[in-house]
This record gives sequence, structure tokens and C-alpha cells, in this order.
Amino acid sequence: MQIEQKLELIRQALEAKKGTDIRILNVSERTSLCDYFVICSGKSAPQVRALAEAVDETLSRAGEEKRRAEGFSDGRWAVLDYGDVLVHIFHDEQRLFYRLEKLWEEALPPENASNVGE
Repeated sequence: MQIEQKLELIRQALEAKKGTDIRILNVSERTSLCDYFVICSGKSAPQVRALAEAVDETLSRAGEEKRRAEGFSDGRWAVLDYGDVLVHIFHDEQRLFYRLEKLWEEALPPENASNVGE
């Protein structure tokens, strides 16, 4: 699957579950960890879990399996590792605390993916 398709599927899954402040950051020139971060917020622990499950189900149906996942049980933060993309889903308060956008502020959005909620 092309990276643009994967990012679009992730964005659609997050939007379908009412994720807020969705950001897609190109970090490929800043880290070897992955090429893109997708960052999203949820209003409650159940919503954070539902957002993570929606992304996982959507990508699984498309033949993309996650390598690893962390943080599901608490519902305050979840990360899904798809190799070239890390999806970070935060409860609003946790997102303010970790401020990933600030840490990666020099990362650029991908050319064919838009940031939602700007």
C-alpha cells in the first residue's frame, strides 16, 4: 500500500469516530523511527480506545497489520506502530502534557495529506 493511501485510511478512521485535532507530520528527515506521525485527540478514555480500534480495524481490512500497540488499557493514550507510520491517540489532557507537535514542530505535513482542524 502506498503511504498516501495508508495516511488517508488512518485519517478517515479517526474522523469516523469523531477524533479531533488530527495532525499528520512528516518526520522522515528527523528520525529513523518512522516516516510519519499521526496525532489525534479523544474526549474520553472510551473514545481513545474506540479511535485506536477503528484505525486498527481499518488498516487490518486493507492488509496492513500493526507491529505493536501500547496504552490501550488506560485509555489516556494509545500508540499504534505500522512501521512507516506511528499513530498517537491522546486524551485531551495527555496531549497537552506531552505536546508532541511542539517536539516535532519543524516536521512538515505530507504533500498529499492535509491537517484536519487547523
